[in-house]
Amino acid sequence: MAKPAIRPSAGVARDAKHDPQPPLHALRRLWGRGEHVFLAVMLGVSFLAIWEYLAQHAIIEPVLFPPPSKTAAAWWFLVRTEYFPRHFLVTLYEIGAGFALGSTIGLLLGTLLATVRLVRLTLYPYIIAFQALPKVVLAPLFIVWFGFGPESKIATAIAICFFPVLVNTLVGLQLVEENALKLLRSLRATGWQTFVKVRLPNALPYIFAGLKTSLTFAMIGAIVAEFLTGAANGLGRLVQIYNLQIQVHLALAVVVIVSILGLIGVVVMDAIDRRVIFWRDRSGGV
Repeated sequence: MAKPAIRPSAGVARDAKHDPQPPLHALRRLWGRGEHVFLAVMLGVSFLAIWEYLAQHAIIEPVLFPPPSKTAAAWWFLVRTEYFPRHFLVTLYEIGAGFALGSTIGLLLGTLLATVRLVRLTLYPYIIAFQALPKVVLAPLFIVWFGFGPESKIATAIAICFFPVLVNTLVGLQLVEENALKLLRSLRATGWQTFVKVRLPNALPYIFAGLKTSLTFAMIGAIVAEFLTGAANGLGRLVQIYNLQIQVHLALAVVVIVSILGLIGVVVMDAIDRRVIFWRDRSGGV
């Protein structure tokens, strides 16, 4: 006697009908990502096109708001000048040194505060008080202490960028599941083994988030310090000169270069993040 055919239930049949097949599902995901990129590009192009139209037809003052085409030409002119590499390398050195030293200080202090309760209770109020202090008021003191060279700009960058790394390190090292700590205690793990096996891996996503924020703060600190301290070289000095000469298109060209530099820095940090924290679930991320 032939066996009756097994028919899927209504719910299964409905899912099979409406759920896409794997190739179609992958294509849909790819289109979703492409759609986001397309919308972002179109938003930027539309903004620049409207700006170009308004400036070309003198609806907005073209001297104060030069059209993007003029800014692009100024950018191409600027990068080919003989003095631009000197200013660019000075600012790059200040940002790199300030970020490296500031993030190192933040990482070490955050680790110390997270692991030693007495240090946390003693130092943390002073760190918060220092963070609440506007760093602009420290720039003249940094000139007195470190001179007009890159050292004063590096000190300003350090003062601004160390705090995000410190806070994220502190939070990441403290937010550890209690069950994991109990398991290691039951296995008679030492404090160092607990730190390396559980606390540090748990804190790495927080640390890298702080590093990305710290990098942008280091750029702000270095360039703002060039404004305030009367630097002889640097991208901030170029912006200051072009503003005094009312060459807004050249000043905007420098701003574009700074933005590209910051974008490259964040992309590099994100690539390192993905390589180091390879176990993180990024299915819901960008």
